[in-house]
Amino acid sequence: MDMSPKLGYREIADHIRQGIVSGAYPTGTALPAEPELAAEFNASRSLVNRAMQVLAAEGLVRPRQGRGTIVTWLPPMTHSAARYARSTREAGGARGAFDAEIRALGLEPQHEIRVERTIPPQHIAEILGLDAGEESALVRRRRLLASGIPVRLNASWFPLEIAAGTVLEAEGPVIVGGVKTALAELGYPQTEGTERFTIRSPQGHEIDDLEISPERTVIDMVHIGRTESGRAVEVTTTVTPAHYLVVESTFPLA
Repeated sequence: MDMSPKLGYREIADHIRQGIVSGAYPTGTALPAEPELAAEFNASRSLVNRAMQVLAAEGLVRPRQGRGTIVTWLPPMTHSAARYARSTREAGGARGAFDAEIRALGLEPQHEIRVERTIPPQHIAEILGLDAGEESALVRRRRLLASGIPVRLNASWFPLEIAAGTVLEAEGPVIVGGVKTALAELGYPQTEGTERFTIRSPQGHEIDDLEISPERTVIDMVHIGRTESGRAVEVTTTVTPAHYLVVESTFPLA
């Protein structure tokens, strides 16, 4: 008779979570099938399935049709002013801060990019000093992935008079150092950035594009880059699952 203690679904989830964080189940790979896990933990498939639901709710795994349950855990990336340093953005030929951050984790950054000339929304037009009723902006929309795992949805807006016919219109991740380097080389180096963070529920296409459940929370960030004269030349919006980001600030205290 088997006298070993039986595990509950939360304990099974704990064991698998430890395996994910330790790297025994690497990010981007499929977990063993539920019958294998049930045999490993001497548990029923229903308990293993409940454990998978717990891990999915935490954002550690995602079921994918035809591929099984994929490990989607990433250590939270620290968001600080240091990520915008040119030396960081261009490290090893990186195409911006995100590229550098993901490569540092040993994963492969991927970019899905759409570029268009467009009429900007009113709030974007006001920041960039554009006419909201005319095709006065260029927008680069990006879905950013780490080894196939959707991590962020970005949209970067620029005055069309600056971006038209430049590398910023290229449909592909061809900009070493990212858009800030491109703007600097066009004669618009940024000397000041302003950011606003909001935590909210995902909306509409964000759920599908980030492959998250509606119960997850996301961080909605608006970044504004200004030149030395105070002109705003970039507005970038970012939506990312909240568990993927840690925001860190350093400031003087009187």
